[in-house]
Amino acid sequence: MESVADYLRLNGKYFKEAEALMGKGDYVQASEKFWGAAAEIVKAAADKRGMMVKSHGELFGFVSELTHELGDPELPRLFSSASLLHQNFYEDWLPPAMVRNLGEAVKEFVERLKTEI
Repeated sequence: MESVADYLRLNGKYFKEAEALMGKGDYVQASEKFWGAAAEIVKAAADKRGMMVKSHGELFGFVSELTHELGDPELPRLFSSASLLHQNFYEDWLPPAMVRNLGEAVKEFVERLKTEI
């Protein structure tokens, strides 16, 4: 069973890997690492509250709950950026500039949630 510390470790690992992959121009792989970073921070926030989220639907549902709990209406938009990057991993259709932009949105999402963990 994973803990908040495990989720935070993976979040940091995926961010480092995403940045390295962006530097190499591997936007498809970077897309998936950004998604992983976002998913892990959501799991950390859930774990801190005694909950476990596993599926995409549960991740989005918990982000919706956090939006209300924290009074932060930007959370769904920012997390949706991560979901687009996850889709890009499978379809490779986003231009590099959009991957960079969406990656920045994921960074903002993670920073907002880290203050709550």
